[in-house]
Amino acid sequence: MATAALRLSLARKRGHLAGVVEQVRFLASPVTGQSDEDIALDSDLRAVALMNLGIVEAWSLGNQDSQRHLLQGAELARRIGRPYLEVACLAELAFAAKIEPFATTRRRCREAIALAEQHGWGAEPVISPALVNLAGVLIWTGEFDEGERWLRRTARALETDSGFLIRLLLHIGTGMLMSGRRRQQEALAEYRAAERLQAKLEGSHALAGQLTSFRLATQARLGQVGEARTSLAALDDSLAGSGEISNARAVICLAEGNPDAALAAVRDVLDGTAPAIGYMTIVEANMLAALAHRELGDQRAAIAATESALALSEADRLVLSFAMTGALELLEAMPSHETAHATLVTDIAEIIRGSSVASGHEPSPAEIEQLSPSELRVLRYLPTNLSRPEIASELSVSVNTVNTHIRNIYAKLQAQDRSSAVRRARKMRLLSAGLNGLA
Repeated sequence: MATAALRLSLARKRGHLAGVVEQVRFLASPVTGQSDEDIALDSDLRAVALMNLGIVEAWSLGNQDSQRHLLQGAELARRIGRPYLEVACLAELAFAAKIEPFATTRRRCREAIALAEQHGWGAEPVISPALVNLAGVLIWTGEFDEGERWLRRTARALETDSGFLIRLLLHIGTGMLMSGRRRQQEALAEYRAAERLQAKLEGSHALAGQLTSFRLATQARLGQVGEARTSLAALDDSLAGSGEISNARAVICLAEGNPDAALAAVRDVLDGTAPAIGYMTIVEANMLAALAHRELGDQRAAIAATESALALSEADRLVLSFAMTGALELLEAMPSHETAHATLVTDIAEIIRGSSVASGHEPSPAEIEQLSPSELRVLRYLPTNLSRPEIASELSVSVNTVNTHIRNIYAKLQAQDRSSAVRRARKMRLLSAGLNGLA
């Protein structure tokens, strides 16, 4: 029994999911003729088995079974007086609860942390799953500073732990935080670090598609489109067909200036054909569709897609998907009388603006590439309320030409949206000539 439990723990830490299931089956088999001491040991080992099985099921997206087994493990540990094991089961329950509303996940994280602190284990590796998942919920809801604080606490708790899975989550969470703050280089570094840990596991896991998607999209946003395309082409069919990778493909298409292809990429996500980890993937797909419609000059369709994303996000107050996709300009263009989510729009926009202001390095004029005369003409319309098609009409050019110029303006000014581009242009006195001075 003890040997089986040890093999089970080792298989789980190595990501060898089939090995975990094999050992759990053995531990679940009844044993006859036990002494009282054997029964006590048997209960300990069965609680450990339930915990490890629940962890594996969570990482394999078997969340309902995972929650059931982890709760059973916590109950058994409580009954036999093993508080450390109870804390371990409750801490892992936070990850298994990721399909639940954010409020449920947040509550379970805090309950596990409170119990650990009662026993003096608030900084021990055993509670790190609850710490990192609480950080993740806070980052998804745009509470970036608070999320960062819990990420730091997770890192301290892992200083004496050599396991891969929670460290992988820590890197993904930190990457998400950096993406939400539009600090793309730092985000990419974290996603790559997570992928290096992922390569050490013997099997795949529930977040593999999401991690790859985050990395590909970040590369595209940094202008590394060729590298992202090469990685995309190398993916196996099962991963390439996921909703998360479809979204990354759309980001690459948008970076290539091909909004029609971006819309085609997210079509399967929006109609439910492509499998997705959770509704956050569908929110992101709607926002990418909105960006593509805007590039094509279809403002009505862009507003409709944004409204769909907001409707999905309202219950959990989801923010990160909007921040990651650079949706501030879309949100600012939402007519207040056409949305049922005006308060959420305001909240998300304020968070994105705040995270942009606090995002760190502000490029100096010497670091910013010079704008062409055509780009300058488009730039000077950005402080106005004119839409892209209206700017195109004013300049007697196509909407695609305006879209290309705006993309170049954002890249050269190192800005993620219209507001930050205008702010940086003003600091550099690029708008001083005004519209009257345009040829």
